Amino acid sequence: MQPGPGLAGRSVAITRPAGTAQALVRQLRAEGAMPLLLPGLSLRGLPPTPALLAAWRAALRAELLLFTSPAAVRHAARLAPLRTRATVLAVGQGTAAALRRQGVLALLVPARQDSEGLLELPALQELRGRQVALIGAEGGRGLLQQVLRERGARLREVHVYRRAPPRLNQRHLRSVLALSSDACVLLSSTEALQNLQALLSPPAWQALCAATAVVSSARLAAAAREAGFERIVIAASAGANELLSAARSA
Repeated sequence: MQPGPGLAGRSVAITRPAGTAQALVRQLRAEGAMPLLLPGLSLRGLPPTPALLAAWRAALRAELLLFTSPAAVRHAARLAPLRTRATVLAVGQGTAAALRRQGVLALLVPARQDSEGLLELPALQELRGRQVALIGAEGGRGLLQQVLRERGARLREVHVYRRAPPRLNQRHLRSVLALSSDACVLLSSTEALQNLQALLSPPAWQALCAATAVVSSARLAAAAREAGFERIVIAASAGANELLSAARSA
């Protein structure tokens, strides 16, 4: 990767869930940036109860199998191998890569890597009476569930993990307080934004809001502005490459 002059020497706070940002850290360091891990979420797998195992096996027999995140793939695969004849769909390239690591090579991925992009795929237009399984975590916007049901799908939701607030310590607080004015904050989750606002001390939150927020959607831009960010750049999607491209121009 060629060094990106837009990020060299700058601090970049990564708010992705704990344990999921290693590749992004490597990309930033390769460009001369100083990554700061500031997780806005913690992802925790659910115990393999008989009910969850049965729900996952039933999902594998659906006509359409939708994964909402790489974590959904990872935690589902721990329950039972991902062997299915379903048409498999991934919300973005990160989720698609996780599926390929599980041996799923034939899958559909939208150009726009979010719920809206997924819903634009031709495979999800006419769903009346079709069995659709949605694999992810409880909560979130609920847009996928709403639209899939409106289109007539026989929807089965399987929650294989849960989202929880992160555990921040004094090292996180000191790092945020030390951010320079040209720092960037990568944001792709409203829930992560809300968690950080609740957990950071008022001075630390003020220091974070002084940085440029690089967000993955107009919806998240509005939430960031309401939370106190003044400089906001909207990336093309939540993908790492798109977020970094937007950050270089910030």
